[in-house]
Amino acid sequence: MVIAYPEILGLRSEPAIRAWTEKDAILYALGLGFGSDGAAAGELAHVYERELLVVPSFAVVLQRGLGVTAEALGLDYRGLVHGEQSVVLHGPLPVAGAVRGSGRVAAVYDKGPKGAIVVLDTDLEDPETGRPVASCRTTLFARRDGDCGAPREGAPPAALPPDRQPDQSQILRVPQNQALIYRLSGDLNPLHVDPQVASAAGFDRPILHGLSTFGMALRALRLAFGDIDLGAVRGLAARFSAPVFPGEEISFDFWRDDRTISFQARVAARDVLVLKSGRVELAAA
Repeated sequence: MVIAYPEILGLRSEPAIRAWTEKDAILYALGLGFGSDGAAAGELAHVYERELLVVPSFAVVLQRGLGVTAEALGLDYRGLVHGEQSVVLHGPLPVAGAVRGSGRVAAVYDKGPKGAIVVLDTDLEDPETGRPVASCRTTLFARRDGDCGAPREGAPPAALPPDRQPDQSQILRVPQNQALIYRLSGDLNPLHVDPQVASAAGFDRPILHGLSTFGMALRALRLAFGDIDLGAVRGLAARFSAPVFPGEEISFDFWRDDRTISFQARVAARDVLVLKSGRVELAAA
């Protein structure tokens, strides 16, 4: 099915409410591997309700179901790939509460027979005050929906890390059960748990959720830079470039330039980058 362009740019989702509890925030952190190696480097604070600190990337869970869906877009699921994700936060997320969210189609770029890039924005706000909480941008690569007449140029180029050795690196092991835990935050795609579904998709075993790898970047950041409080994170972005399998080790490389930290992630055993164009933005001191 070819995307109906430019009509697709008018798609909006109706505002809806999403509530969460401290248990939801803890479950999300466990799905990133927090606490899997004990209480190292303050990780207990993200998985224990006493003085709980919410991992900032939890906003990607809160946006789920509030933005424009693939069904509304009319995209072919068989060719749909999550290409990029970004989150902008207007302050630390509370341990429990609710947000009102609505979404829109921000842009479409036509890649001809290769497919199309669809950019979706979802804004989250406090339902009582209207105060902005977070803005999420999801970029989808629709491999079967190209030649739709959208612009061929204009998509943001991939950001490259600084041309120097990383300032810090951190290796994290993905526990074998991490995908089983992460799916309980709402992404129940059987690709991440069912060997038969994974095989049909061309993988020899289930793969980890890309958004779990995305959140792991903040866990690695906290371990690599002991002086960084995750509550100071105001932005996180990355491009998904290859899948990760439970049981693998991921090496995160970081380059710090004041309040901006660039990163990428690699599975050395397969010599493949799994996250590219990573950026973390910190609040002003």
